[in-house]
Amino acid sequence: MPTLKELFDLSGKTALVTGGSRGLGEEMAEGLAEAGASLMLLARREQWLTPTVEGFRARGFRCEGAICDVSNPDEVESAVKRTVESFGRLDILINNAGVTWGAPAENMPLDKWKMVMDINLTGAFLFCQAAGRVMLKQGSGNIINVASIAGLIGTLEDGQHISGYVASKAGLIGLTRELAAKWGRHGIRVNAIAPGFFPSRMTERILDIAEAQAKAMAPLGRVGREGELKGVALFLASDASNYITGQAIVVDGGTTIV
Repeated sequence: MPTLKELFDLSGKTALVTGGSRGLGEEMAEGLAEAGASLMLLARREQWLTPTVEGFRARGFRCEGAICDVSNPDEVESAVKRTVESFGRLDILINNAGVTWGAPAENMPLDKWKMVMDINLTGAFLFCQAAGRVMLKQGSGNIINVASIAGLIGTLEDGQHISGYVASKAGLIGLTRELAAKWGRHGIRVNAIAPGFFPSRMTERILDIAEAQAKAMAPLGRVGREGELKGVALFLASDASNYITGQAIVVDGGTTIV
């Protein structure tokens, strides 16, 4: 029987993390690196990416970075190819890149709806597709899609107007289950993390209103804290969760149970 240390050890593994240069993506990437994984971090902007890559390298982590628009198929293929060229393999994919746009559904501009879908759902599919080809050849792999509890529950009328974001995250959970079913017998596990409210760049504009509402709705009486997704990501990326696939692990302080 493997020891706990062995179960959580990612030495010799390679992880690609989209939206990995800051916030929750950086936190999850850090956890994988601390467990021994080599990293390919992707971001939209150089000014976010370079400091994170340099900071990780200064800590002794094996880390590369690349600019990537996750909704662009050519850039997605290039990022996956570069990962394999740099590290020889691709074992873990974390689809974390995401955006939102606030507007009542009846007034949502179609171009903004498409933007959210293209990044949150189509972008994740493109990376699953490109990484999946590599993993199918390897006969092993692990995909973690970062969804949201917004994909599981609706929001009150006087709350946030994020119909595109909600639909994209619900679709991502469905995609997770379908790929898990199709690829499980090829040695590939596919799971999702569904966070509740965590302070981040995406939520900073609505922090005052949304944070108060999140605290009121959560049985734990607070929002998510720094470091509280790191362990979940490591668990799903490691052999500790080898018999788990097709699941959405909810990290929300209990919000969805009441």
